[in-house]
Amino acid sequence: KIIKSNAQRIGTLSELKKILSLEKIPKRIEGYDISNIGGLFATGSMVVFNDGIPDKNEYRKFRIRTVKGANDTAMLREILLRRSAHAEWPVPDVILIDGGRGQLNAAVHALESSTLASKIISIAKREEELYIPERKTPFKLKEMPTSLLYLLQQIRNESHRFAISYYRKRHRNNLIAAPNSSRM
Repeated sequence: KIIKSNAQRIGTLSELKKILSLEKIPKRIEGYDISNIGGLFATGSMVVFNDGIPDKNEYRKFRIRTVKGANDTAMLREILLRRSAHAEWPVPDVILIDGGRGQLNAAVHALESSTLASKIISIAKREEELYIPERKTPFKLKEMPTSLLYLLQQIRNESHRFAISYYRKRHRNNLIAAPNSSRM
């Protein structure tokens, strides 16, 4: 079972290499998402998949510091710039953004002068489309090989789950702290 699953992962990553026109099979894929409601308690997440497997020790949470109000593309730009400042972290082969063309463009712009020489892609949830900077039209995920579709959705969903869990923690902590601070 392990050999079969390793072979399947390599096959899936080879499909990704082909679709993205990469020089080598991607080893490290980082997924990013933003979570907030009206800009409050805004958070960002970075999840890491090494060889197609989640590596939770590499996950990172970001508290949005500089963006006020609901501006997901500016928040995404902030976390990507902060991530790019960590030269000690391994450089990803692919960066997957949760969002559509606007989020993809924000990510490309944020990283154009950084040392993260990665392929940046995004997935829009509603349409289930994969956006790539060089293509004017997105790929329909349902037209991709099933294993690749599953991997990309898994990375996107995991980054979404991780961002929401941190947002909820911040929101809950604020609710708990608020009554106590009003008594002082």
